[in-house]
Order: sequence, then structure tokens, then C-alpha cells
Amino acid sequence: MTLDFNHRPSTADRINALVDAALIAEREATPPRTYLGASRLGHACERALQFEFAGAPKDDGADFGGQTLRIFAIGHQLEDLAIRWLRAAGIDLVTQKRDGGQFGFSVAGGRIRGHVDGIIADAPAALGFRIPALWECKTMNAKNWRACVKDGVTVSKPVYAAQIAIYQAYMEPAVPGISAAPALFTAINKDTAELHHELVPFDADLAQRMSDRAVRILQATDAGELLPRIASKRDFFECRFCAHAERCWGLAK
Repeated sequence: MTLDFNHRPSTADRINALVDAALIAEREATPPRTYLGASRLGHACERALQFEFAGAPKDDGADFGGQTLRIFAIGHQLEDLAIRWLRAAGIDLVTQKRDGGQFGFSVAGGRIRGHVDGIIADAPAALGFRIPALWECKTMNAKNWRACVKDGVTVSKPVYAAQIAIYQAYMEPAVPGISAAPALFTAINKDTAELHHELVPFDADLAQRMSDRAVRILQATDAGELLPRIASKRDFFECRFCAHAERCWGLAK
């Protein structure tokens, strides 16, 4: 008798492969963005943002796999739980417009857009909130969550800080006073279910820099010009995790 030492997929392997294939097919069927998302404007590299905005294909193997898509989905579910918890605590958190759509903004002919997690319309007096206030929620692993608690979102997660600032600025016409009130940022520790909340005052300078960056990306793309890389060497930290690294460093400059 010949022994078969070849690995045979377990029941878990087979089910997970089917789940991941379904999630990937679902994502591939989703129409790509045709706009520059405000949640991405704080990313360190303008060229990477330009590739994203132009819809440049990602490098082979750089697209999101099934496990990453599952992580994203869990994050969305945790945000829904956070909404329920804050409402139970007496915070009047509005997350949808009367027509059922998300609150957000669209500028530059729809080429720059953003969707906010929620708006605080009222809160217990003991909290001392100014209203209306922007609410943004993120989920993090324990390491990132602890850094956020220790240093605050502005230092530990500058991309999130930029997102908050530009949301406060661009939501002002639709929600007067939202830029005058500090935003409430909520971070959920995915490993322990611990919650971190902090008030983030409006940073007008940061919002202006991000707005200028967005315009720069649009103008360069329209002109067929490529914005500079963030680094001079490919082994730079941001470049090692970029989905367009092969494309970017395959160019002359």
C-alpha cells in the first residue's frame, strides 16, 4: 500500500475558500470609485493617491484577499454596534438623512467626496459637548488602539485626523456650526472591545492643506502629469506596502 502524504483540504479549508471567493467576486462586481475619497487624503504619498483616483490597476497580488475583506466587514459591524451603544448612553447620534442616505459632501463637480459616520445632534449636559458635532468611528487592533489612547488620533493616526478636519470643513454648509464644535472620535479595540473616545477640535490649517492636496491631484491628473514619489528609495516604509509599488518604481521617475 502506498501512503498518501499529500495535503488534503479540510472542511474548513474548502468552506473558507468558497467564502473568500464569494467576497472577492462581490468586491469585483462593485463599480470602482470615480472620485477622490476624502477619507484617503491624509495618505502620505500624493502619487499613490493619484494612482487610486485615476483607477490604475493594482500590482499583481496586491488586491484585497478574502481575509482582508472579512476584516473590513467585521469593522463595519462593530461601528454599527458603537452607534447603538452611544445612543443607549443618551447621545442623539444621527447617521442617516431622511431619505435614508449617508451624510456627506460632494465638491469639485463630484470629483471629491466624503461620507461621514454620523452627526451628534444632542448629548447629555454632563458631557459638555458643543453641537452639532461630527462623529467618526474606527476599529483597530490592540497595538494601534493603545497608541491612539496614548498619543491621541492626531499623532497616532494622521490619516484619520486629516479625514476629520476635511469633513468638518466641507460639511459646514450643510450642517452649520459643525466646524465650530470639536468632533467626537471613537476607536474600538477589536481584540478586547475596549472603547476610546476623544474630542478633536477643528484644525482649519490641516483642512486647507488637504483641500489643496486634492486640487493638486485633480489638476495633475487632468494635465497628464505624475506627482512626485514620497521617497527616493523603493525600500521606504510606505512604498513597501503600496499596492502600486511595481507600477510606480517601474517608471523612470
